[in-house]
Amino acid sequence: MADPRFNRILLKLSGEALMGPGKYGIDTQTLDQIAEEVGEVVEMGVETALVIGGGNIFRGVSGAAEGMDRSSADYMGMLATVINSLALQDALEKRGVSTRVQSAIEMRQIAEPYIRRRASRHLEKGRVVIFAAGTGNPFFTTDTAAALRAMEIKAEVMLKATKVDGVYTADPKKDPSARRYKTLSYMDVLQNELKVMDATAVSLCMDNNLPLVVFDLTVPGNVVRMVRGEDVGTMVGKIPTVCA
Repeated sequence: MADPRFNRILLKLSGEALMGPGKYGIDTQTLDQIAEEVGEVVEMGVETALVIGGGNIFRGVSGAAEGMDRSSADYMGMLATVINSLALQDALEKRGVSTRVQSAIEMRQIAEPYIRRRASRHLEKGRVVIFAAGTGNPFFTTDTAAALRAMEIKAEVMLKATKVDGVYTADPKKDPSARRYKTLSYMDVLQNELKVMDATAVSLCMDNNLPLVVFDLTVPGNVVRMVRGEDVGTMVGKIPTVCA
């Protein structure tokens, strides 16, 4: 197996990634596939942290749009991320991968409280750390939480798992001439309002020079290929914008 390109990564999964072919909830087959790929990355010696969204169970923004108080809706969304985190922890540990869930909202019976130094120590010991409950504050997305945690643990890269194989010049389903970006600058993402991550998360990455890779999670083996440094997805950073 080729040597990994990165020593410490943070993988950002959307809650929708856990749905598989379903319309809501957690698809166990999809969950097992994700756990298997994360396990392969850990076997390569890569220190691995994860942040998972909660959109497969409840989205705070949609709740607020239907008349619910935004803060209450966001806290419900944070609890949804805890459910997803516990599910992934179970799937990983069934494969022998030691895993810890750290929650930004304290709930000691089911997860550790988030402590940066403890998280780093877990990673150094080869344990996977799953950061749950976002930042613990309403009005912040799990994308922003992922960027924040990646910088706190000094991750070398943030991997943003999606259902498309990168960022395109246009919607490839509607425009057959759309081209995939091989590399993309932070400023182009912000100025062109490309739907990579929310603007707060992209700005955090830009201010702290944290590389971001957007790739397709639905293709088996892509996480491992990404960690090996293969040409997968779109890399966003302080680099020129280039189409593949």
